[in-house]
Amino acid sequence: MNRRPFDPRLLRRVPAARRDLAVLALLGVLAAGLIVAQATALAAVLATAVDGRLDRPALAGFVVAVAARSALVWAQGTVSARVAATVKATLRADLLGAVGRHGPGWVAGQRAGQLATLAGRGLDALDAYFTGYLPQLVLSVTVPLAVLARVVFADWSSAVIIALTLPLIPVFGALLGWQAQAATERQWRRLALLGGHFLDMVAGLPTLRAFGRARAQTDVVRRMADGHRVATMKTLRIAFLSALVLELVATLSVALVAVPVGIRLLGGGLALQTALLVLLLTPEAYLPLRSAGSRFHASMEGLAALDEALTVSAAPVAPRAAEGAATPDARGEIRFEGVTVAYERTTALRDVTLTIRPGERIAIIGPSGAGKSTLLGLLLGFVTPTSGRITVDGVDLATADPDAWRRQLAWVPQRAHLFAASLADNIRLGAPDTPADALAAAVHDAALDDVVAGLPDGLDTLLGERGHGLSSGQRQRVALARAFLRAAPVVLLDEPTARLDTAAESVVLDATRRLVAGRTALLVAHRPALLADADRILRVEDGRVTELTPEPTGKGPR
Repeated sequence: MNRRPFDPRLLRRVPAARRDLAVLALLGVLAAGLIVAQATALAAVLATAVDGRLDRPALAGFVVAVAARSALVWAQGTVSARVAATVKATLRADLLGAVGRHGPGWVAGQRAGQLATLAGRGLDALDAYFTGYLPQLVLSVTVPLAVLARVVFADWSSAVIIALTLPLIPVFGALLGWQAQAATERQWRRLALLGGHFLDMVAGLPTLRAFGRARAQTDVVRRMADGHRVATMKTLRIAFLSALVLELVATLSVALVAVPVGIRLLGGGLALQTALLVLLLTPEAYLPLRSAGSRFHASMEGLAALDEALTVSAAPVAPRAAEGAATPDARGEIRFEGVTVAYERTTALRDVTLTIRPGERIAIIGPSGAGKSTLLGLLLGFVTPTSGRITVDGVDLATADPDAWRRQLAWVPQRAHLFAASLADNIRLGAPDTPADALAAAVHDAALDDVVAGLPDGLDTLLGERGHGLSSGQRQRVALARAFLRAAPVVLLDEPTARLDTAAESVVLDATRRLVAGRTALLVAHRPALLADADRILRVEDGRVTELTPEPTGKGPR
């Protein structure tokens, strides 16, 4: 993890923040000047008040300095809040862009939950960094320098003591900060794991309930949450300890200046106004360093999230095909040659060798998590083989133009995503210029006529996010209509009848048969109804693919 208080990558990745950060630095310089001016004016007012006089110009200067500092504090808060909002918006856009570049396979499993935690709670923690720590970091540079410069001309011996004791605060802060940094890293890792596991568990909740494992997963989440609680308390304990140490060091340092000044004042060796000026300015020299140290601990979670966001969004993408790369013909033969797909903790597919002939309808069966969807992900280009290769009509997909290849595919996922747009726009996804007659034909082929007739505005009816307003079967038929509209030679279907009742399944099956007729089709299936018209049946288990022989009746594997 990056341990610097300011990450220079931020300026490169978020150029829009440069101007606000420069303004923040300028405000820090102005604040330092106002602190010196305010202390000088107040010392003059108090020194003359002892003699029974009132230095009106000095009093006016003091009032102006106080008013200017108040305005400056408001300006610092406004600018720091704006730069925080700019950085968070840019980093969230970068994270979404990284997901788009890498594809769905990159965010599979717990990584999706970790990225969701990072883009939400993680980046929100940057508010404490930009609005609290960063302004104090600027002041911790400008204010001590300004104070030292002023005190040198007033009382050089006090300036020497201040110069010698000032480094003690960052030294002690750094020693404690190393411990706090490690504790914060552990806390953030536990939070990311908790978010990833929780999202994964919620996504599979129906399955967990069906198999009676929901309570066991509840206990797992409870243990993970308790681990995060313990890590958080350890981080807070270090933060509170460091605040105590910094306060003690600053107080002793101020005392080292105040005691000699008081003795010299009583002995007549120092003028009252000079003594007051030194006593007023000395605490101001230590205050920004003290505040920066305490606020650094409050912003450490945000810094951890910033480092991870910058790293994740800059993660290298698998090399794309060069310009002018060959475009495979989807009407040709598809071959898997010793394909293995391995992740950090598991192997999804192991040494798969498979030939798919043009026009074949292949059903893929197997237990959940066996690697069925990974097979489709390989063809879609969402998953990259760890070893081996996939060729289409003799062209290696690793060197082919991915966009040109995907234009020859029609994909019906297990859970088709519908957007908050009209039904027509949802069907036209990927083909926005489709004429009305082709759209109507796709609606008819997907058995959506009755759905369209029942909507208040027909195809122009606006749907809610995720297709709110349609049933599961109707949403699946919208996905089939998209595939009909694409008219691609290869069709990939990932359990199109999952979670459907008998009536909805029958309608979707009829539409699916019309869709795959005359095309090369791969159908991931759990239900026997999808196996009836398959030419071949492949079983995927433990990452290995074996072929089963359909019964002569075409009703299932033998």
